[in-house]
Formats: sequence, structure tokens, C-alpha cells
Amino acid sequence: MPSLAIAIFVAVFAIATFRNIHLGILMLPAACAVGVWLAGMSLQDIVAGFPVGILVLIAGVTYFFGIAKANGTIDSVVQKLLAAAGDRRGLLPFLFFLITAGVAAMGSPQAGYVVMPLAMPAARRAGVDPMAMAVAINGGISAGGLAPTSLFGIVTNSTARQAGIDLNPLTLLAAAIVANVALIVSATWLFPGPGLAMAPRHSATEAAASAGFTRPQVVTLIAIAGLILSVLTGFWLGLEPDIGVIAFGFGAALALAYPAAGAEGIRRIDWSTILMVGAIVTFVGVLQHMDAVNLLGHAAMTLGTPLVAALVILMIAGLVSAFASTTGILAALVPMAVPLAASGGVTGWALIIAMGVCASIVDVSPFSTTGALVIASAAEDERARLKSLLTRWGLSMVIVGPVVAAFVLLLLGR
Repeated sequence: MPSLAIAIFVAVFAIATFRNIHLGILMLPAACAVGVWLAGMSLQDIVAGFPVGILVLIAGVTYFFGIAKANGTIDSVVQKLLAAAGDRRGLLPFLFFLITAGVAAMGSPQAGYVVMPLAMPAARRAGVDPMAMAVAINGGISAGGLAPTSLFGIVTNSTARQAGIDLNPLTLLAAAIVANVALIVSATWLFPGPGLAMAPRHSATEAAASAGFTRPQVVTLIAIAGLILSVLTGFWLGLEPDIGVIAFGFGAALALAYPAAGAEGIRRIDWSTILMVGAIVTFVGVLQHMDAVNLLGHAAMTLGTPLVAALVILMIAGLVSAFASTTGILAALVPMAVPLAASGGVTGWALIIAMGVCASIVDVSPFSTTGALVIASAAEDERARLKSLLTRWGLSMVIVGPVVAAFVLLLLGR
């Protein structure tokens, strides 16, 4: 039954792609059908798996920053960033990578989400391809998230320790930084963008930006600073703050002060992305109820050589993480490194590092929260192209990441 459910999951993707149908529209009823008929779940339990938290997150962030865009705050901030960058605008993806990594390292990878609504407009204004910026932002979340002070790193290191595998947290962080910088370099080469000469021009907005911030923009900047500080402080105190709820709170305050901008914020909520991601997560919840992920992992362990088994497990980690919780996948698959390490054909600590990297670099897929929020933060006329490219990039990382990691494991094993 789990194999049939996985086949249906893949088939829904194929049908939606070839028939050009919104994926969420097909995925949600398919999840309900599979859950009821194959998994024996009640419809109520299946629908309860719809990720309300993701809905609130994407809606809250796009609403709040929709207000900031409507009153010109984002444009003004971006123009000042570009003016500071000068002729070095090609370095913007690396700058935002560092900023995002620093924020994501302060307790939770999700904290890096607050950078996206600034990074994507900055890329558009600078003539940087949004794909390059999307990879840079995800790279920052991946690298920062695998720091010993952040969630991915904490889960990976603690699970490795419980499994009896010696893993240096700084080695994990260094590997994540190297891997993601390499991906950003590749993305900026593959997607050079239109360049400054072809970048959109907004002379009126630029003139306003150079003249300083208006009073509503100053109030909005204070709200943005409050949002970022609230999120970082919450994670630092171990409170696990809900970014979406906090964003709605600050957005409500701005709407009370400026009702017209608040109404525009409502129109900028990306409901299409919310439905797509929500439906996919609901179906993945059904697959997890059927224990499909663990079955795939244990099946990989029966393969001929430890290196091949490691390659398959890394691919499973990447594939499932592209649609589900990266943290959950790391906690589930890291213990599988123990028997592979005991076989002597694979270095245990290196395999765990590979799992962490392979599970996080695919999060730029539009089917994950990170990728969905990147798309929602992009300009409306860029979203269709960005979604298509991120789908190809994210799914290609399911193959590329594990293959490169397996080659490194082979070298270390020797």
C-alpha cells in the first residue's frame, strides 16, 4: 500500500504539470482519497494534517510586507541598499547569503524568512536574476540552520551523539557553508540576469528614495525592525515564536494607522502558493502515517554496498525534505548512519554531514515553505518563471547533492 500511495503522489505531480493544472487543486482531493481508501484514515484526520502554521506564516509575511510595498518602504530601502552597493551589485546574492545565514544561525532557520521580502525586490532592481537570489537566500538558511546554535544543527548533532557517532559541529557548519557557496556561484553563472542596463527603472521612486523616508515609511521601518527583533529575541529565549502571527500583529497595527495600505496588503497575500504547499504537506502527512518514508529508508539498507545504500538514503533525505519537514527527516534518517558506519565502507560523521546538507539544499523547491515564501516575495510577473526554475533546481538537487556527497564519502572511506 505505501508503494501505491507514493506512485499516486508522483502521478499527481505529473498530471498537474502536463495538464497545466494548479497542483494544490489536484493534490488535496488525492490526499483525502489515498488517506481514506489506502491508509484507513478518517477524513477529519486527513484534513487536520493541512498545515495551518504554514498558511499563517505565508499569509502573515506577505500581508505585512505587502503593506510595506504599498507605501513605498520596500522600494526606498532597496534603493538605498543598491546605492550603497554601487557598481558591485553582482555581489548582492552573496551579501544576502551572509545576512540570511547570520539571522538563521540565531536559533531557527525560519528566522531567515524575514530577509526574503527585502532580498527579492533588491535583486529585481539590481538586475540580478531572481533565481540566483533565491538560491542565495536558501543557502543562507541552509548554512545558518546547520550552525550548532540553530535547529538543523542542534537536531543533527544531538541525533548523531545519541547514535554514538563523533561529529564536530563546526565541521558540519563549514561543510554547509562550502556546499551552499558553491551552489550560489553556480546559480549566478547559470542565471546571470538581465544586467543593470536592462533592469527595471523607476525614476520617480528612486528620486523619492534619495529624498529620504516619508512619515508612513518611517513608521513601517520601525515595524519591520520590531518584527525582526521580536523573532530573533523569541528564538534566543527558546520561545519558538510564530513568525506569521507576529507579522499579522505588526500588519494590523500598520493597517489601523494607514487603512488604505492595509487593504492593499490583503490583496498581496499569495493564496495560490498557500494552497499548493498546504495540499502537498497534507499528502505527505498521509504518506508518513503509512510509514512510507521509513520503509524507503530500510529498503535502501538492503542494497549491495554501503556506498550505494548511502547514496539512496541521501536521495531519500533530499526528496522527502523537498516536500516535508527538514528537521523531521534529519531526526528519522541520521540513525541509519550507524549500521552503515559500522560496515566500514562509509565514514559515519561524513555521512551525517552529507544528510544535513542534502536535506537542506532542496528546501528552495517551491513545494517547501522556504521556496514557497521566496516565490511569494518575488514580483508577480516573476513568479511563474521562478516557480518553474525552482522546481527543476530543487528536484535536480535531489540527485546532484547525493551524487557529489557520495563521491566525497568514497574519498573519505579510502
